[in-house]
Amino acid sequence: MAGGLLLSAATAALLAAVLPAGDPSSGITDPPPDKIVIKVATVNGSGCPQGSAAVAVSPDNTAFTVTYSTYVAQVGGGADPTAFRRNCQVNLIVHVPQGFTYAIASADYRGFASLQRGATSTEKASYYFQGSPDTAAITHPFRGPYNDDWQTTDTTDWSQLVWAPCGVQRNFNINTELRVNAGTSAPGSTSFMTMDSTDGDINTVYHLAWKECPAS
Repeated sequence: MAGGLLLSAATAALLAAVLPAGDPSSGITDPPPDKIVIKVATVNGSGCPQGSAAVAVSPDNTAFTVTYSTYVAQVGGGADPTAFRRNCQVNLIVHVPQGFTYAIASADYRGFASLQRGATSTEKASYYFQGSPDTAAITHPFRGPYNDDWQTTDTTDWSQLVWAPCGVQRNFNINTELRVNAGTSAPGSTSFMTMDSTDGDINTVYHLAWKECPAS
């Protein structure tokens, strides 16, 4: 998790570029000085068995990190027929300082992929607040031959941000998915995509934007 916490300076720079603080037309403000608390309510999915996902908050309240340790989708070889798709839904309870609300401005995903020639894969993520009809979903495709680390970034323009409702506690849901397709790759060959690493966990970093709630 330390890697995620060290990204706070880069996170602040990214938010400054995408979401200019102090812009009266956007309502975006600097992070509140008080601490935010994020707790995991539930973790469900074939890509995140119990105990394999964890959450940490950056010291400056501009980001939080979800760490996965067993998130792998694969096809071919001796892989289970259902292993081509893995998903994980993380339901978070977010306690923010009174008078503020937040939105997810961007998210960075990292992992490793080994795709044979003719094989393809996708990484998909969607975000929504409990009870809200607004859902943002973004998909990133990959194509073999590929044998390297991968990284994707989902970025939302400030005018399209979905804000947590003020004065109401609504859990925040993150639903991610990895999917691998053998395509025209050689029969029996193995292709896989992970959101983890053989030498340590991979951190998925979610960058926060803040604004003040209207006076009640």
